[in-house]
Amino acid sequence: MAETEKKILLEREYIVPLRKEWLKVPKYKRANKAVKALKEFIARHMKIYDRDLKKIKIDIYLNNELRFRGMRKPPHKIKVKAIKYENGTVEVKLPVLPKHVEFELARKAKQEAERIEKEKAVKEKAEEKKEEEKGEKAEERKAEREEEKEKKEEKIEEKEKVIASKEAELQLEKQQAKQTKHMAGKEAGTRKEPIIFRKSLKK
Repeated sequence: MAETEKKILLEREYIVPLRKEWLKVPKYKRANKAVKALKEFIARHMKIYDRDLKKIKIDIYLNNELRFRGMRKPPHKIKVKAIKYENGTVEVKLPVLPKHVEFELARKAKQEAERIEKEKAVKEKAEEKKEEEKGEKAEERKAEREEEKEKKEEKIEEKEKVIASKEAELQLEKQQAKQTKHMAGKEAGTRKEPIIFRKSLKK
């Protein structure tokens, strides 16, 4: 379940004293002891009756603030904001973020916004290129189709011309054949003798 959906039962601000606790341990353990002391303080004051420190979640910026000066020099006291949810967990964080943290967060947000804008611009350019390529391809396809149509029309015209030429040749051949027949008939007519149907007419 997200934190926004969790029901808040208790919300308080505390100034937690730490020096009394981390003075009890060696210097190289002081920051860890400060974190443990903070958790024990929150468990006691936020009504965690079983004193289970695993239910207490410390924010990363609060943890960084506790260890900001190193393991040997944690702060003497720190102001925190504790929020207890319905499931029994307690979130502990800084009530006001330090200026350098706010600046870093703003810088990261700005960088993220610039990155998103750049990605959008790159995507738009890629889409434009695709559209241009599609348009060029469509134009090429149209040109190819027109060329194919022209070729087909040329082939049809050539076929028609061939057929027309063949028909003209056939007509010429027929005319020539007729003329040759006619001439042959005339020549044969001049040489033929008249047909005699009756023998009595013979002399």
